[in-house]
Amino acid sequence: MEFFCYHRDRVGALALRHELSEAHWAYMDRYAKELIARGPTFGADADVPAGSVHIVDLPNAAAARAFAFDEPNYQAGVYRDVLLRRWRNLLGRTMWEFPGGRDEGSRDRYLVLGLGVGPGEASVDLAVPAGWDDRLIAYGPLSSDDGTVRVGTAALVRADGPEAAREVLTPGRYADIEVHAWEFGGRR
Repeated sequence: MEFFCYHRDRVGALALRHELSEAHWAYMDRYAKELIARGPTFGADADVPAGSVHIVDLPNAAAARAFAFDEPNYQAGVYRDVLLRRWRNLLGRTMWEFPGGRDEGSRDRYLVLGLGVGPGEASVDLAVPAGWDDRLIAYGPLSSDDGTVRVGTAALVRADGPEAAREVLTPGRYADIEVHAWEFGGRR
């Protein structure tokens, strides 16, 4: 089962985040084979992390909760909240298989997160959008733990700015669409 995990940083936690970077990476190393994508998001200051995205393939929801909440940054209080949802990998690949590579255009990558207006198939995008093939790093619908209720869509994309990235999701289909600068994660 694939899961989308988005840890959002607590204000003022940057020093603690840096202090725990090796513990975080060591923890993620344990999940190297299960990771589909990972990496930090950034706020208004493009050099200051504001959160962490992890898309991971685990046996069940209990394993996903353990992954999200045993993470060292979460345990130490770096994160203010966690969004954890089932996810379906519509591209069938990992971020490391993205044709654009890790470093090409590394400042034009975004997390686009659309939260549905209500339950049902019509409230989320369930198909890969046409014309985005060479710009999609990861893409798929979010759902409840049991996979029966669609609650949104999460995408990692390459785009010419946040407004262009937002266009990966169908306008009017979501109660809210968030766009965050994102980059490939992992050890440098």
